[in-house]
Amino acid sequence: LFFSFFLLNMQCLSFARNIMNGYQLTAAMAIPYNAYGLSQEQVACVCDVLQQSGNIERLARFLWSLPACEQIQKNESVLKAKALIAFHQGNFQELYRIIETNSFSPESHPKMQQLWLQAHYIEAERLRGKPLGAVGKYRIRRKFPLPRTIWDGEETSYCFKEKSRVVLRQWYTKNPYPSPREKRQLAEQTGLTTTQVSNWFKNRRQRDRAAETTSSRTNRFDNNSS
Repeated sequence: LFFSFFLLNMQCLSFARNIMNGYQLTAAMAIPYNAYGLSQEQVACVCDVLQQSGNIERLARFLWSLPACEQIQKNESVLKAKALIAFHQGNFQELYRIIETNSFSPESHPKMQQLWLQAHYIEAERLRGKPLGAVGKYRIRRKFPLPRTIWDGEETSYCFKEKSRVVLRQWYTKNPYPSPREKRQLAEQTGLTTTQVSNWFKNRRQRDRAAETTSSRTNRFDNNSS
């Protein structure tokens, strides 16, 4: 049984690599998934591999080749792939529809939240004709709150759950400059991406430096006044 599972997954990865290497999906392959040996789990595997490769065009071609059966089209990996394609194509209404009408597992929430917010930021910037600042982004988050399909109801701040912020703050008090390995460890522990962890530490250091500068200026002013 294990050997059969291993072979099936090797077949899935091989199929994904063929697509990434430019292998064309012929009309004969644009048929129900079980006709060329891919189960629902393997379709999900291919979607995940292609998403990680960053090749949106080939991911779109693979989705186009899938059958219209609900079992495949409602698979979470397929839905995430569709949402990613809609985002990159600028089809934000389709992205919002996918997110609002389908429930996603907690492991998928950070990525889907990022797509939801970035799409709304882009739309607002197009209307304003200039980039959004921190206040502008805050207003967008208030105007377009995260749907419950990609949010478990726990209080968030800048899309960070409070328990994630607690972990980061505790680490920061011990070491404001975590190594790349420690950042990956924190990402796994908090459910954030490594980039989000890096940005959090960078922003926190900047805020602390700004606060120290302000405090130092205030002290000098008080000393001069006395």
